[in-house]
Amino acid sequence: MSGPRRILKRLASRSIAVRLAVSAVFWSFVILLISGLILSTLYRDNAERSFDQRLLVYANTLASNLVAPGDPDRDLGPVGDPRFELPLSGWYWQVGRPDAPPRDMKSSKSLFGGQLPALAPVGDDSFGQIRRGYGKAPDERELRLIERDIDLGEDGRFIIRVAGPADEIVSGVRRFLFALTVTFTLLGLALGFTTLLQIRFGLRPLANLRNALGAIRQGEAERVAGEYPRDIAPLASDLNLLLDTNREILERARTQVGNLAHALKTPLSIIVNEAENAPGDVAAKIREQAALMRDQVNYYLDRARAAALAGTLGTLTDVEPVIAGLVRTFAKIYGDKELAIEVTIPQGLRFRGERQDIEEMAGNLIDNAAKWAASRVTVTAEILRDDDERSRLRLLIDDDGPGLPEAARAEMLKRGRRLDETKPGSGLGLSIVSDLAALYRGFLKLDASPLGGLRAILELPGDRN
Repeated sequence: MSGPRRILKRLASRSIAVRLAVSAVFWSFVILLISGLILSTLYRDNAERSFDQRLLVYANTLASNLVAPGDPDRDLGPVGDPRFELPLSGWYWQVGRPDAPPRDMKSSKSLFGGQLPALAPVGDDSFGQIRRGYGKAPDERELRLIERDIDLGEDGRFIIRVAGPADEIVSGVRRFLFALTVTFTLLGLALGFTTLLQIRFGLRPLANLRNALGAIRQGEAERVAGEYPRDIAPLASDLNLLLDTNREILERARTQVGNLAHALKTPLSIIVNEAENAPGDVAAKIREQAALMRDQVNYYLDRARAAALAGTLGTLTDVEPVIAGLVRTFAKIYGDKELAIEVTIPQGLRFRGERQDIEEMAGNLIDNAAKWAASRVTVTAEILRDDDERSRLRLLIDDDGPGLPEAARAEMLKRGRRLDETKPGSGLGLSIVSDLAALYRGFLKLDASPLGGLRAILELPGDRN
């Protein structure tokens, strides 16, 4: 990808304020540059015309002296500027017939016997025109020349050439360019500053809307509050309507999930109770299948409940109290193993979701680690930033147990898969964690632990207050 395209793509991903500022600076620079070029060209043309007018005054004076009564070949006298009397001063005049040899040409003392270049091309028969141009002086200085023709009738035709140093035009243009550059630089800085003020003022309603959405995401508000301009007010109203609708749908989903759980669990409990009192292999089979059904029902009800809650805005759960409670619970459950469960969680870490969901995910992972650990389990939490500058909560649960081969780690995340049938459990724990994490647009990954066992990496949306 070429450099300009890469820059444009990078700018396209920036904020609106940056894009507006860059666009304004770019077009202001282009407009000021074009304006500067136009003004400098116009000034140069005007400077040349003004200089030509001075030269033309001297040429007309020479023409007046030439047409005065008397011999046209006589001395034409002073022109009016003493610089024409100073040798090689840069100011010169020369008068002569078109076909006259150089020795028959009359010239100013400043020309010091030299010749001025002709502006009329060789073989040009046009007469009566005033020609303007640049040429070289005898000392190789750049000259601005005026050349005009005059017809004296019987005395013939004459060509009058007057020249002045082109340095005066160049230095005047240079001074103008310097003043123009300083002026346009100050103007550009002023335009840039006012543009930034306009962008800041114009985008303030969008910044307020973003802050309002951030307050909802942080759990500090339930609706988009504040007054907005007519252009943004419909968006704020639609967002509030969407939030209300989402809240109603979630509440309805919670109710339906609760009703379904009650409707399924009650018959299952009755079947299990009846099977407990019945003798024989059939009752044992019923108990086995009823327990399996209960696990499956719990699994899918949990998924349905989590799907209804995972996208809820404004729900935040402090991580440290949840993990501390789970550690105390499992320390008692696995007290006979004398496990050392170490917790490293900075204060203020929060999970963007329901408390019971992170309890279930972290609880399954800590339970699994404690079940397989030899003597030590560590729980670590931290906040990360992804490419979109969004916060992510990462939980690392390590144990010093036997671990898992790399090929078996992905299999363990599938529903119903168990490493050891002699260990208690349904094989749904890691699958539930993986599914719940996916509903929150996170993930669960199994890796080798620095302690020698298994490391569970759980990433979820999070924040830090």
